[in-house]
Amino acid sequence: MHRILRIVALALALSAGLASLAQAKPDWAQKYPEVTLGVVTSENEADRTIRYKPVQEYFEKRFGIKINWRTATDYAGIIEGVKAGKIQLAYFGPASYAKCYIVTGGKVEPLAGALDEEGKLGYYSVVAVRKDSPYQSVKDLKGVKFAFADPNSTSGFQAPSFFLTEQGYKPDEFFGSCTFSGSHENSVMGLVNGTYDAVATSYKSENSSNLTRMESKGMIPPGQCRVIWKSPLLPSSPWAMPTDLPEAMRKDFQKAIIDMPTASPEAWKGWSAGMKDTGFVAVTHADYEPVVRMIQSNLKERRGS
Repeated sequence: MHRILRIVALALALSAGLASLAQAKPDWAQKYPEVTLGVVTSENEADRTIRYKPVQEYFEKRFGIKINWRTATDYAGIIEGVKAGKIQLAYFGPASYAKCYIVTGGKVEPLAGALDEEGKLGYYSVVAVRKDSPYQSVKDLKGVKFAFADPNSTSGFQAPSFFLTEQGYKPDEFFGSCTFSGSHENSVMGLVNGTYDAVATSYKSENSSNLTRMESKGMIPPGQCRVIWKSPLLPSSPWAMPTDLPEAMRKDFQKAIIDMPTASPEAWKGWSAGMKDTGFVAVTHADYEPVVRMIQSNLKERRGS
């Protein structure tokens, strides 16, 4: 009898706990029991999926909802997913956020961006060459084989194209050949293997960049590349959501993202792997307005060419 009573008591406690958990769900979760996450990063799809799994689980546990994963072969796929209403939460690069802002008529809102190891909200586009190459500055690259990453990448195309042109090095005219490799990783691998003489990629500091991440994963040997050009500071890649979602939902995700380093060290470790970021901070569209202007200028230039 005592054993039966203990089982009944345990069942009641479990039911109460589940009920409490259900009541703890935010109101918006009733309308949005599933949220699709789309991510733009410099990595290949397999590594990206592994790294973001604990992030998905963190959001699911925090809100009591299901987080779906949306894959895309390029940056444009995530932008179109948000525009079509198929992606509710996205991690963009600054340029892909700006593109999404433009194509949706301003119907997307940045929530949070990462702070680097010095507490700055930003990173750079750089031009990298092989360590043993003779190139010391951009002016030495005339006529070489150059690679950008993706047309919608901030550091992999939009920023270097804009700032190099501004400095008198119009890529299509200055370099011997200019191509898109498809991703930051493809660019660096091509550089190390001799396919390209120079590439554009992302960089936060000597200890935190696309190069150091690839080194930490064993994709390239340490110290194979060096940086010979750096852009002005660019705002950090933002997490963003469409503005037609409930404000409370957007605020809850913003807080969850900012809380991630302490609320879920495992999710933070996965997200920041190979980087030296120190946390997230709230951002607004004003932080990215200069990037929007840069993208508009680049689009105008391309239409005019």
